[in-house]
Amino acid sequence: MSKFKEINIDHLKLSCSECNLRELCFPHGMKEEELSNLDAVVDQPKPLHKNDFLYRDGERAMAIYAVRSGCVKTMTESANGDEQIVGFHLPGELLGLDGFADGSHTCNAIALETSSVCELPLDQIESLCHRLPGLQKQMRRIMGKEVNNDHKLLLLLGKMTAEERLASFLLSLSARMEERHWKDNEFNLTMPRQDIANYLGMAVETVSRLFATFQSEKIIDVDRRHISILDIKRLRSIVGECE
Repeated sequence: MSKFKEINIDHLKLSCSECNLRELCFPHGMKEEELSNLDAVVDQPKPLHKNDFLYRDGERAMAIYAVRSGCVKTMTESANGDEQIVGFHLPGELLGLDGFADGSHTCNAIALETSSVCELPLDQIESLCHRLPGLQKQMRRIMGKEVNNDHKLLLLLGKMTAEERLASFLLSLSARMEERHWKDNEFNLTMPRQDIANYLGMAVETVSRLFATFQSEKIIDVDRRHISILDIKRLRSIVGECE
């Protein structure tokens, strides 16, 4: 079973205060009395099935979204039709912030598997931020994190070797698993190899070769989409990280 589906979609009606993703999501840092006000406006629509669109490029932005279960990818498309994946969003992570600029989305958001989201309507965010200081602080944190993620992606695509890109990707997934109190050295990849290759700016053949190389060097163990990290220090050394 995918580690990205740790939160059962049968529990979609849990309140923010009961959700075990609250420290990664909208309620982060909010006081208990603020959460009931947030619960009143946060919606939990029907689950998305694999390949369903949460929103499309050019559509009017209606909300920002928090992944509740599953995994959602975001991708842009150039004028000549070339697609670039810009993010894989796991439970507790937010998407839809691209709609803040001019009121329309600038990318597509597509479910990689059965997924559920919570949505916070954009037309209520301003008034909520005035009423809920905790949410205002969280929105600033969210925007800062988004900029930081953009910088990391630019570094990944612009400066790193192919080996460094894949190692960095696996370390990022490991860290995100740890944030959720899941196993950080053993997880399933919801995204197919071609999506990983697209995100990292590499050929699918290069990604497959590097997975095989990492496995032969006993850095990781690969069983289809199941990844076990055997030597995280080696992964860190590849991207120049020190203990």
